[in-house]
Amino acid sequence: MKHGRWITHANVPSPLPSRVTVGDLGEATLISRIRSRVPPAPSWILTSIGDDGAVFEPARGTVDVITTDTLVEGTHFDKSFVPSQDIGHKSLAVNLSDLAAMGATPRVTVLSLILPPTLLANDLDAILGGILALADQHNIVLAGGNITSTHGPLVIGMTALGSVRRRRIISRAGGRPGDELWVTGDLGAAAAGLDYLQHQPTTLIGEHLDMRHCVDRYRRPEPRVRIGMLLGRNKVARAGVDLSDGLADGLRQITSASGTGTIIDGPSLPLDPQTKHWFSKRGLDPLLAALTGGDDYELLIAVPRSHRRRLFAISRLTDGVPLTRIGELTEPPSLVLHTPSGNQDLPAGYQHFNK
Repeated sequence: MKHGRWITHANVPSPLPSRVTVGDLGEATLISRIRSRVPPAPSWILTSIGDDGAVFEPARGTVDVITTDTLVEGTHFDKSFVPSQDIGHKSLAVNLSDLAAMGATPRVTVLSLILPPTLLANDLDAILGGILALADQHNIVLAGGNITSTHGPLVIGMTALGSVRRRRIISRAGGRPGDELWVTGDLGAAAAGLDYLQHQPTTLIGEHLDMRHCVDRYRRPEPRVRIGMLLGRNKVARAGVDLSDGLADGLRQITSASGTGTIIDGPSLPLDPQTKHWFSKRGLDPLLAALTGGDDYELLIAVPRSHRRRLFAISRLTDGVPLTRIGELTEPPSLVLHTPSGNQDLPAGYQHFNK
């Protein structure tokens, strides 16, 4: 499936009157509008949208990787400052990030929509547009889904499936003492973007501050799909995790699964200048905010020292995705953060259900 196949003029429905809701249209019309946006399935998809389930042929010589994520209005996004197309983008991006962390090639996704009847139909069209645009970018096929109504908040659930050769899987459990820890991109920007969107009307009276990078990182995370695939195919990373709940949480996930500890060099963490300035302005330690904030969707990987040259070669193949060495895995199980003021315990990361 070639890039650009998903989004054509014919696939985009004409906008409806601004006050028309999904409740006005009804389930059958909504499904018809969605089907009109999705192009004919590739030959390896045997049944798709409109059947009780999607049937597809497995990629030859591979195993399947499956992941699922759900975004809930009021918990994961606020429609007052996140455009509908960005909500759709993020709904798929968070699943693609999981596949990337395991070295998998994206193949199929399905969509579950739990819609308040009052949701504007044009907003739903924009959500779907965000999903399909990112699906086109990463060659993943939307093969089915489900729609239901609710008197609660908008909920978007997606399940994604990818493929990877058995000996190329990147799991959280493969790290060894002495492996170097690397991260893609920069950290904390999404958390800064969210904090800015929540507080900027009262914080920035009389001051202009360019926070576009941070806002974009929060609204439209870019899953590191290509670098994840290359890390797996070339057996560069021994362990990996995507940073959905922040670096501190990701470090705990890898060290727990691998049976190791870690020492992290705080000053080495890649923080964008906007991120540093915003957290400092808010009276927060940028380093700790970057460690404990979520929504980065970068990759944290454990790489043997002997693979460093191959790691740099992969970075060059991915248009220079930034890679930063931030520490290493250790045999002692302690989780240590090195800072200019001395060593300290790694702070706790984000946890759902914590008060």
